[in-house]
Amino acid sequence: MRTLVHTTAALLTLVSLAHTLWSGLDERAVALSFGLLVLLGELTRWSGPESREAAPLAAAGALSYALLGEDAGRPTHHGALQVVTVVVAATLVGCVPHVARGQGPTADHLARRVLTAGFAAVCFQPLYNQGVFDAWGGPGTDPGPGPGPDPGPVYVLLLVALLGLTSLCDAVLAAALAHARTGWPFGPLLRDELRAMLGIGTAVCATGVVMALAVAVIGLWALPVFSLPLLLTQFAFRRYAAVRATYRQTIASLARATEIAGYTPAGHARRVAVLSRAVGRELGLSEPELTVLEYAALMHDIGQLSLVDPVPAGATAALPAAEQRRIALLGGAVVRQTGVAAAVAVVVERQADPYREQPVSACVVRAVNAYEEMVRDAGAGGPLRALEELRLGTGRDYRPEVVESLARVLARNGGLVHERMG
Repeated sequence: MRTLVHTTAALLTLVSLAHTLWSGLDERAVALSFGLLVLLGELTRWSGPESREAAPLAAAGALSYALLGEDAGRPTHHGALQVVTVVVAATLVGCVPHVARGQGPTADHLARRVLTAGFAAVCFQPLYNQGVFDAWGGPGTDPGPGPGPDPGPVYVLLLVALLGLTSLCDAVLAAALAHARTGWPFGPLLRDELRAMLGIGTAVCATGVVMALAVAVIGLWALPVFSLPLLLTQFAFRRYAAVRATYRQTIASLARATEIAGYTPAGHARRVAVLSRAVGRELGLSEPELTVLEYAALMHDIGQLSLVDPVPAGATAALPAAEQRRIALLGGAVVRQTGVAAAVAVVVERQADPYREQPVSACVVRAVNAYEEMVRDAGAGGPLRALEELRLGTGRDYRPEVVESLARVLARNGGLVHERMG
């Protein structure tokens, strides 16, 4: 799938570049203005985990150029292929500083930008140039002596619908690329992409429509005016992401308290958190649920700080059920005092309950913690033996679908063959 997407984007880019070089740029001032807007968006892009769109201003500028029909009442004739050419050129130039810092965008980012802008332009530009939108109050294609009529409400709704379809296609494309790259289930990835559209995705679409309509009425001066709010929103997202990163680092530091005190081996909480998040994604948990799961996995052993006598090697999975529940409840009480979200404390508290009464996140933490403890000091066959022990315990201690998801994650990432040992 990734190869197909990248090949399609590359072919579209080559065709667009060849056509533009052969026929030349139409409305050079307009092309330069939108190219600079996309360039600015790429220069200010970020790769924070809180947003699926790294460069919202660049995305809005590309979509706006794809849906542009008039410039201050004068019809434009740049066409879909020129849109792709301008977007590709501006994106590549904007990537140079990031590449120099070793933070250049992946091929997936470039392919999505090309195909999304190309899709919107192909859907809009041919119909506009043929005057199809005139019947719905769209900008006319006849260059009169003065500005044309303002866009009608039906035409605005058509642009919004077209951008919604473009956003949907982009979400499917992003989920497919992520599925091909990581092997994670496609359904949950697509769900997370669609949920992300309600945040920064909505702002990108709204800004794209507004800029296209504003340029049609008042000209290119609309670009800096209407791009400023999205740029400020982008900086706000970056600050929010920085706060979230600090919050996560604080939780990770709290989780290391058991390691520093000698209650658990070094790196145990981090390994459980990484593997738990992978298993949760395999099970189809949403992004907010994965965050809660990760935080709970990091802090799942913090209740051991209340013990007078440490558990040998911090191996709580081998303790009696009553002792496991006591430590889990102590851990939940500690988590609640730290100010971490109550949902995290619930997962920590219930990780030792009977699995049929546990939330899925608690089942994941329990199974992954047991697996990590089983393989910690085992030999070469430890992972397979640990999986077999977990499978044997599915009748009483571990949820079967969680164990099988763990086996699939290990097989995909560690080259293990998760077959039953006879």
